[in-house]
Formats: sequence, structure tokens, C-alpha cells
Amino acid sequence: MDHPGLDQLRSNAASVPPAPAAAATYLDKVRTRAYTVTDRDVEALKEAGLSEDEIFEQTVAVAIGEGLRRLDIARQVVR
Repeated sequence: MDHPGLDQLRSNAASVPPAPAAAATYLDKVRTRAYTVTDRDVEALKEAGLSEDEIFEQTVAVAIGEGLRRLDIARQVVR
């Protein structure tokens, strides 16, 4: 069973609307190699019509989801 805070994180991340197709490559980058995200990546999303709020919400949701996915894997290894 998760800690109540983790349950809330899962719920919050799951409640974000699906990402626009234009954000797919960017969100994959956030998920797999966030350290390479640049201002240019964000600017490209704005040029594609995404708002700063939408970019922020999608970024946070993907980062939380990936962090929780990795936590779940680590917990399985420890068992």
C-alpha cells in the first residue's frame, strides 16, 4: 500500500488531460532524459500552440508518473 501522499501524486498525475500530439517528443524527452531539455524545446511547444500552463502541467505529470514508475520498480526489487 502506498503512502497517502504517493496516492495523491498518482491521482494528480492521472487527472491531467491527455497531451497534445505536438508534445509527444518533448514529453518522451522529459520521461527518458530530462537533463537534456532546453529552452528551445519549450519555445517549440509554444510555437506549436501550447500555453505555458499546458506545458507546465504536462511536464509535471510526466515527471511524476515516471518517478512513480521507477519507485514501483525499485520496490519490486527490494521485496
